[in-house]
Amino acid sequence: MTGIALLSGLTLNAQNPIIQTSYTADPAPLVYNDRLYLYTSHDEGGSTWFTMNDWKLYSTDDMVNWTEHPMPLSFKTFEWAGGDAWAAQCMERNGKFYMYVPVTDHKGETAIGVAVADSPYGPFYDPLGAPLVRAEYGNIDPTVFIDDDGQAYLYWGNPNCYYVKLNEDMISYEGGIHAVPMKPEAFGLREGDPQRPTLYEEAPWLYKRKGLYYLFYAGGPLPEHLGYATSKSPEGPWKYGGTLMATEGGSFTNHPGIADFRGKTYLFYHNAALPGGSGFTRSVCVRELDFQADGKIPCVKMVKEGVANSLKPLCPYRKVEAETIAWSEKMKSSYNPQVGVFITALADGAYTRVRSVDFGEKAPSRFTARLSTTHNAEITMEVHLDGLDGQVLAKIKVPRTGGSDRWRMVEAQIPQVTGVHDLYFVFRGDAPKDLAYFDYWKLNY
Repeated sequence: MTGIALLSGLTLNAQNPIIQTSYTADPAPLVYNDRLYLYTSHDEGGSTWFTMNDWKLYSTDDMVNWTEHPMPLSFKTFEWAGGDAWAAQCMERNGKFYMYVPVTDHKGETAIGVAVADSPYGPFYDPLGAPLVRAEYGNIDPTVFIDDDGQAYLYWGNPNCYYVKLNEDMISYEGGIHAVPMKPEAFGLREGDPQRPTLYEEAPWLYKRKGLYYLFYAGGPLPEHLGYATSKSPEGPWKYGGTLMATEGGSFTNHPGIADFRGKTYLFYHNAALPGGSGFTRSVCVRELDFQADGKIPCVKMVKEGVANSLKPLCPYRKVEAETIAWSEKMKSSYNPQVGVFITALADGAYTRVRSVDFGEKAPSRFTARLSTTHNAEITMEVHLDGLDGQVLAKIKVPRTGGSDRWRMVEAQIPQVTGVHDLYFVFRGDAPKDLAYFDYWKLNY
């Protein structure tokens, strides 16, 4: 059992890490059609190395409830790759989605590939059948940026930083590979290390605000902090801005991802805050990011609270995927071809929390869910209002179907409730493992 968060040590008010059902790292947000998509790498767990075979995809329109989607691609998407699905980024252009990924080829050398899809959900395919770009060494952590004039740039690299100017097709580039000068005036001085004199380590992220370009990055020596540099051009020269986020959180790496969404700017990062967390089992977090009038950014800390307030209420009168979660304990995400992504309650007391559910002014009368268990013992799901000990809206016996590929719809009458509330789905029962499976739910009048 890997990537499982058993979160008894974290408070019910916590929102970070934003994913508790798997270990995630290297966040790469993408805003498209008024929804924020978050691509992450995926630490498999139980390893003392970066064991990562695929990428994860989550999305939100309220910044508190996150929905997991089926795996968009893996290193196996690339026939020339032999492994290592490390930090990636997806960019949309003209209705196409381009995923820039670092993988290791069959010779054991890293390179940057690109996969293309017609949807942010995939499926992605490899249009080149070969790497897009490869520098002399350090071909990891690609980031892509499209400037206002339409010119696209691809940055990447550890311990050096490189960039190319992408063509409009986003799968080729013009000119050669440019090396960003590793100067202290750009990235700050790392004292006592003549081989790596600057603080730049890896994980570049290119961003623009009010005519000023920002190059965010993970800085060394280990354990990493987040830093940034600024320029009047996406090609530099870069001027060191300072520390964005100091070393903390229990992971010896970090990785910035920046997105503007509904009038606010958000910083995504990762740490080791989940139980079992380490430098090889990391978890993605988010917080708001503020800029000073002169464009500088104050140093910020990691926060357990994350995003405190939902940007919009959740509508419960259409199918809500069970993997739409604000917080969970003793749950893991699962997948099969019959239903796609679903969640598994691992033990008695496992629960998920969904925030800001809008019942409206007309109270619903029925609750419907799609559930399954393999156990003959009595397994129940309780639906609580506004807390684990809150009013019980429904108590449902989970039907024994024989497997997570077989499901039944269950329904219960509920008392009259109006307004906006948090819902808690709590599983009860005595079973040796995998108590129940949960696919989706909705309310009905």
